[in-house]
Amino acid sequence: MVILAALSDYSKRGRMPVMRKDGRAPNDLRPLAIRTGYVNYAEGSALVELGNTRVLVNVSLMDGVPRHVSGREGWLMAEYNLLPRSTKERKERERQKLSGRTAEIQRFLGRAFRAALDLSLLPNKTIVIDADVIQADGGTRVASLLGGYAALHLAMDRLVNLGKIDEWPLSEFAAVSVGWTGKDELLLDLSQAEDEAAWADLTVVATSEGNIIEVHGAGEGHSIPKGVYLRMLELGLETVPKLVRLTHSQLRAGVS
Repeated sequence: MVILAALSDYSKRGRMPVMRKDGRAPNDLRPLAIRTGYVNYAEGSALVELGNTRVLVNVSLMDGVPRHVSGREGWLMAEYNLLPRSTKERKERERQKLSGRTAEIQRFLGRAFRAALDLSLLPNKTIVIDADVIQADGGTRVASLLGGYAALHLAMDRLVNLGKIDEWPLSEFAAVSVGWTGKDELLLDLSQAEDEAAWADLTVVATSEGNIIEVHGAGEGHSIPKGVYLRMLELGLETVPKLVRLTHSQLRAGVS
């Protein structure tokens, strides 16, 4: 395993991994808390706290689909917003035109959710996932995906209980960020400061069985050696099942 290999490499050199500023080891996750049913009116909702990052995710289910989609299946779209004081300096609302970053993240979220949901079981229905970042400290895409999965799970569970769908349509999945510092060390679940300093970062989205949904990211002004990229991917894939279990434990509890 990548984590064990990294630790053994450090021990051979006579030193252990340096602790991060928040006290975590390189392969530690930040605390994750998911409060489900946070909004009464949505078909599914979740407030996610990932370290100091907080995202509110709502799922809405509507009749009809866009023109490019056959009525024999459903559709899913995602919207993502940084609220004005989610960052250190106030960010203007994107009322008229989305920034390139926001549009990119929305497409990324939409692709990931569609890959995990069998839309053929939801004919002529459109699912809208709204991810609103209340506070950003790195990993807003990850928190949006984790919260979106929890909110989608609630919405689909209600449809099954109401007898509106006969089969479970949602695959178990999760996401995590992995960074490379430019040395031998990999960092799991990056904070904002770590993300800005990293030579490369990836967001790994995968199922609990290890099937890749999407890998998003690149080098930050540096090329990534193939071996490092594969280690980053493997570390992300090893972590996803743990995050799935954490999410389901909080879904069962109903609150964080």
